[in-house]
Amino acid sequence: MSDFSSLMKQANYIGGKWVGADSGKTLDVTNPATGEVIGTVPDCGAAETDRAIAAAAEAFATYSRTDLSFRVDLLHKLVQALLDNQEPLARLLTAEQGKPLAEARGEIAIGAAYVRWFAEEIRRAKGEIVPSPTSDRRLLVTRHPVGVVGAITPWNFPSSMLARKLGPALAAGCTMVIKPAEATPFSGLAWAKLAEDVGFPPGVINVVTGSPAAIGGAIMASPDVRKVTFTGSTRVGKLLIRQSADTVKKVSMELGGNAPFLVFDDADLEAAVQGAMISKFRNMGQTCVCTNRFYIQSGIHDAFVERLKEAVGELKLGEGTRQGVTQGPLINEAAVQKVESFIADATKKGGTIVKGGGRSDLGGTFFEPTIITGANGSMNFTREEIFGPLAAIYRFGEEKEAIEAANATAYGLAAYAYTRDVGRIFRLNEELEYGLIGINSGLITTVEAPFGGLKESGLGNEGGSQGLEDYLELKYVCMAGI
Repeated sequence: MSDFSSLMKQANYIGGKWVGADSGKTLDVTNPATGEVIGTVPDCGAAETDRAIAAAAEAFATYSRTDLSFRVDLLHKLVQALLDNQEPLARLLTAEQGKPLAEARGEIAIGAAYVRWFAEEIRRAKGEIVPSPTSDRRLLVTRHPVGVVGAITPWNFPSSMLARKLGPALAAGCTMVIKPAEATPFSGLAWAKLAEDVGFPPGVINVVTGSPAAIGGAIMASPDVRKVTFTGSTRVGKLLIRQSADTVKKVSMELGGNAPFLVFDDADLEAAVQGAMISKFRNMGQTCVCTNRFYIQSGIHDAFVERLKEAVGELKLGEGTRQGVTQGPLINEAAVQKVESFIADATKKGGTIVKGGGRSDLGGTFFEPTIITGANGSMNFTREEIFGPLAAIYRFGEEKEAIEAANATAYGLAAYAYTRDVGRIFRLNEELEYGLIGINSGLITTVEAPFGGLKESGLGNEGGSQGLEDYLELKYVCMAGI
């Protein structure tokens, strides 16, 4: 077993120093699979956050003016450090978050891929010379780092979600104040440890743990923080957007989802089931792009349900480091109770449990992967994000009916569809109100493409060439008298 103790920093990183909370208070971090306390982190608030912001602002004055080659070289060294430590980082992630080790390894790998992508993409962040209406002028458009960035990251992908923010920010020349989720802070602190090891200057990266309200409030109130990037719930995202108004910050918001998964009669059944398993049960259903609602056309409905039941029956629950485990625990008791409430509501309103339906015999927060058929629009999970291993299956007749049902939500992050009709694929692209659309694939996230939602699922994009835009400001210079 690879030891992760050297990467598990039980202190905050501010201005290039590892420090505790002013009060000396700490928060326990537990393994959701065992309930064991694996360590503690400082319980910080506004005062410590203000110092982190000051350190980032001071560092920005010099880091933003460093050579592009200097920043690119540091980012490539950070990529290599991540890959060299992939196994201990994955084990640390599994210990605090619970996901199977294979998934944790994949998360570290894609995090490294995001950093590599932005180290390469910053070289192509070009300005332009605009044709002037008069011959005595030259019109220039240039790009510049936005400033200090506040990053607030979630517990479900505590490493890769930070990579999608840290990569473009550091590439552009921004400095950062990072607040990782209370449940999974060690993966965020590990980024600071590796960044320190490879030579990032003091103050460029700062990580503060503790009270979300106090830390987030200090970040939003500070005029020195020019951009905030947040991944989390729509409720909190709306609050941050309101708070951003007082200092007119740029914001990127990757918020909640309510992903539909449409399977048409002409679909490849095995491919649809395989995609359903990935899009629903990866990370125990705890992802913002997880399928929330399965809409299955009548002609293939029964065959799809039977094959999905078989596939779900092959899943293995357990502690994430054990051989063959595909499903870990839910993050906490509240998550379990939320899934239970959805199931109780659905069965009361006519839904049928055809697989699972309750807590696992393993105890704790382990929950059986569950399938409910006969889902309808009156059920709570039609409108609310499940965030757990519950597959709700709706039956539909015509294409128009499925598209209307898929769009009948305030969210617009991810959608999936399985069909071999080329004309339908283009219609789905036009009509589905989602920022990410997977056709005949249940796993579509990649560093080369933008990741962002429509409607109440967010603002801005992460990944792709578009992922740099929110970390850069445009300036227009008019040079006359030439």
